Amino acid sequence: MTQVNKTKTDSSKNTTPLTSVTKAVSGSGMDRKITTNANPIKKWLGLTLIILMVVFAVYMIANKSTGKVLSVDNSRIVVSKVTSGIFEDFIPIRGRVTPAKTVYLDAIEGGRVEKILVEDGASLTAGNLIVELSNASLQLSALGNETRVAEQLNNMRTIELNLEQNRLQHKRNIIDIKHQIKLLTRQVDRSQSLIATGAITKTQVEDSEDTLVWYKDRLALTLESQQSDARMQGEQLAFLKDTSTRLESNLVISRKNLENMNVKAPVAGILSGFNVEVGQSIARGERLGQIDTPNDYKLTAFIDEFYLGRVDIGQTANYKNYSLVIAKVYPQVQNGQFEVDFKFVKEQPKGIRRGQTIQIKLTLGDASEAMLIPNGAFYQDTGGKWLFVVSVDGSQAVKRNVRLGRRNNQFIEVIEGLELGEQVVTSPYSSYQDMQRLNFQ
Repeated sequence: MTQVNKTKTDSSKNTTPLTSVTKAVSGSGMDRKITTNANPIKKWLGLTLIILMVVFAVYMIANKSTGKVLSVDNSRIVVSKVTSGIFEDFIPIRGRVTPAKTVYLDAIEGGRVEKILVEDGASLTAGNLIVELSNASLQLSALGNETRVAEQLNNMRTIELNLEQNRLQHKRNIIDIKHQIKLLTRQVDRSQSLIATGAITKTQVEDSEDTLVWYKDRLALTLESQQSDARMQGEQLAFLKDTSTRLESNLVISRKNLENMNVKAPVAGILSGFNVEVGQSIARGERLGQIDTPNDYKLTAFIDEFYLGRVDIGQTANYKNYSLVIAKVYPQVQNGQFEVDFKFVKEQPKGIRRGQTIQIKLTLGDASEAMLIPNGAFYQDTGGKWLFVVSVDGSQAVKRNVRLGRRNNQFIEVIEGLELGEQVVTSPYSSYQDMQRLNFQ
């Protein structure tokens, strides 16, 4: 028994070293916890970077939702309020005073200035001689035409005389033939009663009868010739008369060309634009000046093409206490404007002069109650399709689409898109047309 326990005891003694060896092999006795000290600078840099990224993301999202934003100085913009009032549909226009009627003086025939009888600005009556011209070649040509026309007229008169003489000769021949027929008829009648008595022979009677027949045939032929000649002479005379009329007209024109060398006033009025000197050569058709109706004026004005569809003949305008009406509209648009002529309805203002410019008010429609905003430079940049509306706190202005209507030099009619009492930016938008929001500094 004692031996057995000893053996167990030995076995237990051997077990302890094995356990120690096992622990040594696993390295559990060599492991220890290592403590790391974090750098506070790196920690705060990382946190700051995260915050900046979040702020940038929020900024980008805000910009994407609200569009481009621009900060502007309050002193550089004009803010106006949406109000209600009476809208007067008119536009101011600057009109230029011009003569109501103008007649231009053009040289019908060219020539050299020989004599000037009036000066620029002179008051003329119809028929007054203004300037005398000379043209030697035209004078010689006119004299030659006159000579040729006179010769042709004389030739035609000669032809007419010959035709008339021929007609009269036919009449004389017919008369002579008829007389011979009458004599021969009596002679034949007497000869028939004398044959029985033997006073004349039968041959003599037959000769008389043959002569009578010959005169009768000659009469028929002469009458036929007379009719044919009369018809042809009538046609020829009509042609000659027409030709004579044309030649005489040519002669009148030739003489009138000579008279046109003396330039006369066609109507009464004030001579203007007349600037010629003695000895000056004037070409055919060259303008010498113009004659304006005295103390009778009209206004010509240029209007923006925006109003082309709203301006028509008969619309009224006012200058002080004087009424005008549109007399003519020129639809051609040049440089964004079209021209209009105004005439005074009754009396004209005293003291106005040609070339003077005066301010008039053209009425386009009746006055009516409307929601209004002041007319500003923004309209040229947006065309009235949108504008910046100021927020309630006044810190910013946001782009908003609107619909505007009529406008005059003071106000613009608001149709939709704005509420009464709201404030809008009415100064120019040229610096921030692409912006969606303005922040006021």
